[in-house]
Amino acid sequence: MAKSLVIVESPAKAKTIEKFLGKNYVVKASVGHIIDLPKSKLGVDIDNNFEPQYITIRGKGPVLKEIKTLAKKSKNVYLATDPDREGEAISWHLARALGIEEDTSCRIEFNEITKTAITNAIKKPRAINRDLVDAQQARRVLDRLVGYQISPLLWKNVRKGLSAGRVQSVATKLIIDREEEIKNFKPEEYWSLNLNVENSKKEKFQVKFQIDNLGNKEIHSEKEVNRILNTVGDNKLTVASVRKGEKKRNPNLPFTTSTLQQEAANKLGFSTRKTMSLAQQLYEGIDIGKEGTVGLITYIRTDSTRISNEATELVKKYINEVIGDKYGNKEAKNQKEDKSKKSVQDAHEAIRPTYVYKHPDIIKSSLTKDQHLLYKLIWERYVSSNMAPALYDTLSVDLSINEVIFKATGSRLKFDGFLKVYSYANTSENVDLPILNEGEKISILEKLPKQHYTQPPARYTEASLVRTMEELGIGRPSTYSPTISTILSRGYVEKEGKNLVATELGYIINEILEEYFSKVIDVNFTADLEQSLDHIEENGHDWKKLISEFYNEFHVMLAYAEEHMEQIDFVEESDEECKNCGAIMLIKHGRYGKFLACSNYPECEETKPFLHKIGVSCPKCEDGEVIERRSKKGRLFYGCSNFPKCRFVSWSRPIDKKCPQCNNILVHKKNKKSEKIMCSDKDCKYEYGIEN
Repeated sequence: MAKSLVIVESPAKAKTIEKFLGKNYVVKASVGHIIDLPKSKLGVDIDNNFEPQYITIRGKGPVLKEIKTLAKKSKNVYLATDPDREGEAISWHLARALGIEEDTSCRIEFNEITKTAITNAIKKPRAINRDLVDAQQARRVLDRLVGYQISPLLWKNVRKGLSAGRVQSVATKLIIDREEEIKNFKPEEYWSLNLNVENSKKEKFQVKFQIDNLGNKEIHSEKEVNRILNTVGDNKLTVASVRKGEKKRNPNLPFTTSTLQQEAANKLGFSTRKTMSLAQQLYEGIDIGKEGTVGLITYIRTDSTRISNEATELVKKYINEVIGDKYGNKEAKNQKEDKSKKSVQDAHEAIRPTYVYKHPDIIKSSLTKDQHLLYKLIWERYVSSNMAPALYDTLSVDLSINEVIFKATGSRLKFDGFLKVYSYANTSENVDLPILNEGEKISILEKLPKQHYTQPPARYTEASLVRTMEELGIGRPSTYSPTISTILSRGYVEKEGKNLVATELGYIINEILEEYFSKVIDVNFTADLEQSLDHIEENGHDWKKLISEFYNEFHVMLAYAEEHMEQIDFVEESDEECKNCGAIMLIKHGRYGKFLACSNYPECEETKPFLHKIGVSCPKCEDGEVIERRSKKGRLFYGCSNFPKCRFVSWSRPIDKKCPQCNNILVHKKNKKSEKIMCSDKDCKYEYGIEN
């Protein structure tokens, strides 16, 4: 009997699905796109209403031939590519190549790779959704027109190998704009005023300034703080009011692609690229022993926080049975969409475990360390999102002295709710206050005025850039991670610790694009284009009309740039001389990052690795310089430029100062809660804090 053919994108996915469907089905992987625009030319016929000129991708001919052979002798052909625009387009190209009529019910989709989901999907095939396909075609053609027509201008006038992209250039601009904000930021002085106090029972606590006798809520100078201190004097404070209350802390919604990338970066230290790679593995299937290979999480490219009714009922059952019925969320607010988003692209679910009873600890032995960490994060976020809020008893006390008001606040967790499960939640410790009564007198023990300065906005990290791109409506779940990877690999942006910092090359490219293609890299224009793509998907708008309207403006910019763009002599000089000829070494960008090359090339072909010096002499050999290096796992550390002769190493960044107590080098140590300078010798306790 003839078998049915099921076509998916990846071999891992094929292996998992074939096991579920049994002997009457053959599952074959296309290994991504089989048909696409050519790499060697524009591939868009501008004069023929922007008709894409698709070809079979080089190297994919044998795959397509095998699929065609299998299709001819198959009872049915099912196209089971990913449930998004890109997946729909792959199915459409395959259907055309296989001669499948457009209205044939050949397309199956599922949000998770489980036996139930696959067998249900195979019973409900549908026709290919041309609106989804057209939205993908519009994005592909837009990106091709921008990238393939601006990039040659950069090769000609700046350097070969550069690229411009519709979304990547906007992301670079965001990072540069933030850098300009930081550079132009003018700090403003302000003061805080706390008092250490005690009641008649000698119970000590701290109060904070709220408002002075003139109605001022802020303190801007030392003069102002001294005036307030004089007004306060040495008299006792009087308890003016005591307010008891209850505070509710709700759980977060389940993960979208964006929030997963952000939380994995903030809590696990994963790059967006690493997060998506691990999530793909968990989605496509992991061998967990007796059950074999199963998909552990739902589809990973989504901006929806919706959960299916079946999954909701199952997680409620799990919470009642395993955690306790008092932890169930009676209000079920987690089922509501996040209305703050500018658009929700599709009807996907949030990212969740496929089967909630697969606790992270139960399957830990089947996962790598990083797979387990990410699965645990997803599992805990999902389960906790369906749990009851945490409840706190709160106490707020106003205290007055000569019409100056101070405040003390306390809180104590009385019901942990979702915090019982979500171990990654930021939790503040209980702050206890003594029992206080109105009219009670409170003694001042110590006055603590402190000077502060307002801080500039923080540089972008991968997590905060993804959040900003989502908030502004730039890109979509499938593009956040590739965009960041591209601007890093092109050398437009580099990482300093977790921060994303624009390079000189990034500044130059941004300046060119600002001058000649300002609208293309305008944030609002890019967001509007994304909305237009959504309208094509949702309402069947004419995609070629969108391209035509865009190109009418774009080709005018392009013609002007071709005529007026001047060549830029872009050279990054290092502070090193060539050991062969004595010429200055230049900083070059290669496939594997930066390296140094002699400026006398091609006469001298000397090259050497690029060492990122931090301006500190090696404290061990005193001959080399401290440089940034990375471990095999990508963790930043500091070593000597004379390695392997000198084996100095430090996980913390050394500074060019010695410890006043033991004369060892000082290091800069920073974590989420504090920043300090401390001695590199563990036995020496010298350190001092740095105010954030």
